Formats: sequence, C-alpha cells, structure tokens
Amino acid sequence: MKLGIVISSNDPETVWNAFRLGKFALGQGDTVNVFLLGKGVECESLDTEHFAVTQAMQDLADSGGKIDACGTCLKLRNAGAGGVCALATMQDLYRLASESDRVLTF
Repeated sequence: MKLGIVISSNDPETVWNAFRLGKFALGQGDTVNVFLLGKGVECESLDTEHFAVTQAMQDLADSGGKIDACGTCLKLRNAGAGGVCALATMQDLYRLASESDRVLTF
C-alpha cells in the first residue's frame, strides 16, 4: 500500500504517533510519504521528555520513508527544511494525495 501522511499539528504526542505509524507501515512493506504542512513544519523543534519527535522522524527516514516540508509554511516561520526533510510545494502535496492508496491527516 502507498500511505500518505499529512501532518499539520505541532502537538508533540500527535506528531510522534504519526511518525511511529509511518515507521510501522514501512515495516509491513508499505511505501510511506509524509508531508509537513502549516504548524507541522515545526516538527523538529517539538522534542519533549516523553516524545522524541526528531528521533521518530529520523527512524522513518532511515527505514525508507520520505518526508517533505511545505516551503511556503517554512518561509512564513523564517525557517528552512531540516536534515531529514525535503523542501516541497503544493504540487508535491497534490501528488502525494493523488498517488497514495490512503491519506491520513494528523
């Protein structure tokens, strides 16, 4: 299955669980593409004592998942794409939605 995950939350627990699900899906043999949108582009600053968000992101990337971050949303926050994220556009989000078998939003 091709799984698309759109993250627009900056709640550490929600984001952490989204990446955990993505890594699990990769372990089941699925293809996983994540798109960070809106507040979701803040992922790399969400680590807490209980939720290692950046580690979950790295685990997904290391397992073969792809993570894109909305360039416009990053620009609005005066930020750039992080180490595991590629800079992306609405065209990339549209492609994720149109090519995925399932799209989940967090």
